[in-house]
Amino acid sequence: VHTVGIGTSDVEFLKRGAAGSIQLTEPIILGHETSGTVDAVGEKVTGFKAGDRVALEPGIPCHKCSQCMIGKYNVCPDVTFFASPPYHGSLTRFVVHDANFCYKLPDNVSYEDGALLEPLSVAVHACRRAQLKMGQSVLIHGAGPIGIMCMMVAKAAGASQVMMTEVHNERLALAKSLGASHTLYVK
Repeated sequence: VHTVGIGTSDVEFLKRGAAGSIQLTEPIILGHETSGTVDAVGEKVTGFKAGDRVALEPGIPCHKCSQCMIGKYNVCPDVTFFASPPYHGSLTRFVVHDANFCYKLPDNVSYEDGALLEPLSVAVHACRRAQLKMGQSVLIHGAGPIGIMCMMVAKAAGASQVMMTEVHNERLALAKSLGASHTLYVK
C-alpha cells in the first residue's frame, strides 16, 4: 500500500465509533481509498505482476447474488468492503486483494491520484444517475470531498453553472477556488 485517502466514514469511525448505522464493536483498521504496488500475485492471476502500480476497488462482491448475476455488483448485499466491519481497511503496509478489483495506473497518474479514483467513481456515478446534460445548471448540497468531486465531474461533463451549498465557510471557499459558479452558506 502506498497511498490511502481518509474518507468521511474513517473520520466518523474515529470520532463517534460509528459511520451512519454501522457501529464499531471492536477495533478496526480504517481506509478504503487505496493505491499501491503489486508485491506478489497468485498462481492463477494474469495481467498483473510484481511492481505494477494499481488502484484498488474497495469492495469485493459475492459473485452469487441476483445483483451480482445481472452485473450490478456494486450493490451486492454481501460485499466485503475495506474498513466496513467486520472487515479491516487498507491503512496498512500490505493487503491481499482480488485481482479483478485492481486497476493498473498509467505512468502519468500518481499514487495520490490513484487513491482518489474510488471517490471519483462516486461522483461520476452521481452525475450519470442525475442524467446531467451539457449546458445544464447543477446544485450540489455539501462541499465535502464527494461534493467537490461531483462539482468537478459536473463541470467536466459540461454543466454551465455549478452551485454549492455548505455549512462550513472554509469548504465553500475551496469549492469556489476549484470552480464552483456560486456558493451559499446554509445553517
